[in-house]
Amino acid sequence: MLNGKTVLITGGTGSFGKKFVQIVLQKYKPKKLIVFSRDELKQFEMAQRFTVEEHPCLRYMLGCVRDGDRLKRAFHDVDYVVHAAALKQVPAAEYNPGECIKTNVLGAMNVIDAALYSNVTKVVALSTDKACNPINLYGATKLCSDRLFSAAKVYRGSLRTIFSVVRYGNVVGSRGSVIPFFQERVKTGVLPITDPRMTRFWITLSQGVHFVLYALAHCQGGELYVPKIPSMKVTDLATAIGPHCEQRTVGIRPGEKLHEVLISEDEARNAVEFDKHYVVQSEPTLRARLLDPKNPDGVGKPCEEHFRYVSDTNPDFMRVADLEKLLVQISDDYRIEESRWSPVVNPK
Repeated sequence: MLNGKTVLITGGTGSFGKKFVQIVLQKYKPKKLIVFSRDELKQFEMAQRFTVEEHPCLRYMLGCVRDGDRLKRAFHDVDYVVHAAALKQVPAAEYNPGECIKTNVLGAMNVIDAALYSNVTKVVALSTDKACNPINLYGATKLCSDRLFSAAKVYRGSLRTIFSVVRYGNVVGSRGSVIPFFQERVKTGVLPITDPRMTRFWITLSQGVHFVLYALAHCQGGELYVPKIPSMKVTDLATAIGPHCEQRTVGIRPGEKLHEVLISEDEARNAVEFDKHYVVQSEPTLRARLLDPKNPDGVGKPCEEHFRYVSDTNPDFMRVADLEKLLVQISDDYRIEESRWSPVVNPK
């Protein structure tokens, strides 16, 4: 799918972006792989790991998704775009709402406009569980972003660009996640727990990248892809990281949920279930295609009445032993594991 093509990733120096670049360089031979981000230091550091000399297809391009003109220049002759740029820290968004809106909402609109202007083939945007029934500003801005990309199918008019969204839960060990925080606090002998009932969805960086590649290969426009991933109790994670540490309850922070929701009951009415993922598609014709026995991508089935995909009722739960194995798995710079979602190319 990506061989001989030009691929651009916004927010390319983040945790997801670095893993995306690593996997694409290992599995494909793109004509160009453009890392687009606003931080020159992170680009410099990333270029020491993925050098242009070793990977001539790589391009490092400074820019911000708030700058529509810069995006149009960056998207020139680009075939595929993965939009991963965002301000995602919940407390920072609460105290700096305008900045979060400029990047997550207006930036999304700029990405859509630049993709249409440059006739990009496909765009896949990264979402978050916090966009489903949002209770904080970050989630609200990502919900707006999701709606913009879903509506872009109509907004594009007669142009060919396809827009889709991928939504998943917490990425294990990513920058700002609870694992590095707990690992640092182990030294104190006390791990702070916001609420002992709290549960979370989990996905590894490699699984997240492979799932995005799957969506990029199969999307037809307007879909919201949600992977089937395990849940875990935060107390079990704390036990796996610091089995001898005291777990001290400190209370839920503003804007934090007790349990995560990836598909709400209202969204489920438009959702189609597959073996390893769900697709929320509000367009009736395309949703019917997902249910067609002749669908080359596999046959889905409608979700049951009143279905919700929530972390505390998820049938797939990771226990302490599972989490200990996962921690070993990600310890070596988030090593690539075999994906649950093979990025099979849709021949159409």
